[in-house]
Amino acid sequence: MRHKKSVPNRSFRVADQIQRDVAELIRDLKDPRVGMVTINSVDVSPDYAHAQVYFSVMVGSAEDSELALNEAAGYLRNGLFKRLSIHTVPTLHFHFDKTTERAADLSSLIMRANSVRAKDD
Repeated sequence: MRHKKSVPNRSFRVADQIQRDVAELIRDLKDPRVGMVTINSVDVSPDYAHAQVYFSVMVGSAEDSELALNEAAGYLRNGLFKRLSIHTVPTLHFHFDKTTERAADLSSLIMRANSVRAKDD
């Protein structure tokens, strides 16, 4: 009997599906604290017990969104139960993803540095 080599791929597929489904389920939340949220990535633990969900916020407060999403995690997980065909639906943990914010800050710093350099030339 051969061992399945697709195990790592499966966790990527599950994480990808969770990312898509959670993004859709969040749109149905009525909580005004949840701003315009984008799900950037999902990391699923090897035993599928936990999923770390990283998001960015276009409009609204990152702190308020993080609090509200973690409060709604049980509701969102129930929504995943109905959508996912896996035995264990992970507990969701939401984290504000600062990488997009940092990238925007770096871009503006580079643009500022380049405009100063252009003036000096």
